Amino acid sequence: MSDMTPDLRTRFVAGMSYAACTVNVITTNGPEGRAGVTVSAMSSVSADGEGPTLLVCVHHKSPAAEKIAANGTFCVNVLRDDQSYVSDTFAGRFKNEVADKFDCTDWEACTGGAPRMADALVAFDCRLQSSQQIGTHHIFIGEVQDIHTTRAGSPLIYANRAYGASSPIEGTSTLKLATEASLAKVTVGCFQTFGPFLMPQLLCDAADLDVKLIDGDHRRIRESLASGESEIALLYDMALGEGLTTEVLTSLEPYVLLPEGHELAAQREVSPADLAEQAMILLDIDPSRDYFTGLMTDAGIQPKIAHRTTSLETVRAMVGHGMGYALLATKAGLVDEL
Repeated sequence: MSDMTPDLRTRFVAGMSYAACTVNVITTNGPEGRAGVTVSAMSSVSADGEGPTLLVCVHHKSPAAEKIAANGTFCVNVLRDDQSYVSDTFAGRFKNEVADKFDCTDWEACTGGAPRMADALVAFDCRLQSSQQIGTHHIFIGEVQDIHTTRAGSPLIYANRAYGASSPIEGTSTLKLATEASLAKVTVGCFQTFGPFLMPQLLCDAADLDVKLIDGDHRRIRESLASGESEIALLYDMALGEGLTTEVLTSLEPYVLLPEGHELAAQREVSPADLAEQAMILLDIDPSRDYFTGLMTDAGIQPKIAHRTTSLETVRAMVGHGMGYALLATKAGLVDEL
């Protein structure tokens, strides 16, 4: 019987959330069939001996655990920072969208038979050397038979219950300089469409601070807050989740961006019905895509999306070239308020 108290387990789980790990998909195939599961518990054991060895920990209730033990082979696919969807798929989050988890990406067969992602950051083809169950998890130690790398990239990191990406940190020449720099440093996340209008002035106003800027879509900035990568962020007040302290700085109203000389440009107001037959240039980032298309569908209009882009400047350029209209909510009133 375990003497561990529920409080100790809770504090252990919370404490371990600060230990950053790579995100890996462990796969196997053989007489007992194919399986795969997302894990963060993967580590090198030794590069010496008869061959390099590593270990992975898999929950005993995962179908992959039994199949790894029976097949005697597995592959550790270390994901790149743009492959979180593969992690989510093998964690079971898209089970309503895919009948087979392996359909989310392309695979090749390792020498031992386990499936290997065609474009993982690195993949380790392993022969099962030993296994042991401790608590709820099987510890599988694998002897590495082969290693496959595809292209340069950065690993997908999981820490503070959120995905993240690694970035190089420049060292300092002395401990004194490092201490002084840490006292005046702040990391700010900014929704990517706000950046051009807000950040230059804010950075000028905070000239006495060492400010690191993180920009990206809504999910990227939310995750930077959750992981502690950024201390403060400028975001829409939409689907922020729990555990964040928020303050409303201003309210933005959506507006229609039209090319010069467009027939609707002279109107004081433009309704969704006015845009029903017009081509739409969609800012295809979270949460803008759903918000802007929702404005149209809520009015009973199915927007005619001609082009999608994740770049605000590309949206503006396409509209400027007469390729369609765009719905935006970025600048009006924002700079003056802040």
